[in-house]
Amino acid sequence: MQGQGYTVSVTVVGRNGEIIVRLRGDNSPPHTIENSFKKAYTSRTFRVPSGEMAKRLKDNPTAAFVFLSNVVAAQGALPIKIGEDAMGAAGISGAPGGEKDEACVKAGLDKVADALK
Repeated sequence: MQGQGYTVSVTVVGRNGEIIVRLRGDNSPPHTIENSFKKAYTSRTFRVPSGEMAKRLKDNPTAAFVFLSNVVAAQGALPIKIGEDAMGAAGISGAPGGEKDEACVKAGLDKVADALK
């Protein structure tokens, strides 16, 4: 979130994990665009916040999901839901810490919450 001085990239994915929109913020490091996608893809395909996967990996270091393409165990993405249906996910990378990335995603989703009912 630029207003807080973060240089981030954001990716929104659809139902099948396909990229709907991808934006790289001014001066954000190049790797943030890839990482925001992986976070969003992880959140969508597992239907949980991407940080949940970090917890699962800590509990089970040999979890099979670590071998899947585009899956990352890092906080910073949330599923986009209508009711209980996960219709996509949004991921951010570039803030100083995954909890700040996730807070940015939540702020964005809160702004469009009325449209998701």
